Amino acid sequence: MDAAQAALNRMRRIAKGRGELRIPRSRLGEKVVIKNKRQPFIGAKYGGGRDPLGLGNVVSRLISERGWSSPLAVGSVMAQWDALVGPEIAAHCQPESFEATTLHVRCDSTSWATQLRLLASSLLAKFDEELGRGVVTKIQVLGPTAPSWRKGFRNVKGRGPRDTYG
Repeated sequence: MDAAQAALNRMRRIAKGRGELRIPRSRLGEKVVIKNKRQPFIGAKYGGGRDPLGLGNVVSRLISERGWSSPLAVGSVMAQWDALVGPEIAAHCQPESFEATTLHVRCDSTSWATQLRLLASSLLAKFDEELGRGVVTKIQVLGPTAPSWRKGFRNVKGRGPRDTYG
């Protein structure tokens, strides 16, 4: 007799001594659940489940099933901004945020903001061509940020001094 069998028999004797008996569930009145055949590791919708797939196929299927196609397209707008708009515009205008289908772009001067507003329709056409239709439907152009006149711990409520540029 091997050591594993001896240990099992010893544990059974100890359990029987405490009053614990092994009774089949069918004798206790419970329904016997017959286990089904082993399920495949991956469902049939993944091509049978047992054959390995390429990483590109798995990632593209994951993207389409989860509905991530437009957020990924938005991420590609942010990542490929230089290639999409060109180096001149990219040097002066940067994408800031994306809400619904509106892209917010911050320009470093008011002249570049005006130029980008004029080029918005051609940029939208290029985005539709590169990323897919309807990913970006509006470009919100933001000018440069103005300096803040609030300095220190104490501030006066209201519009502040109006004779600054006198």
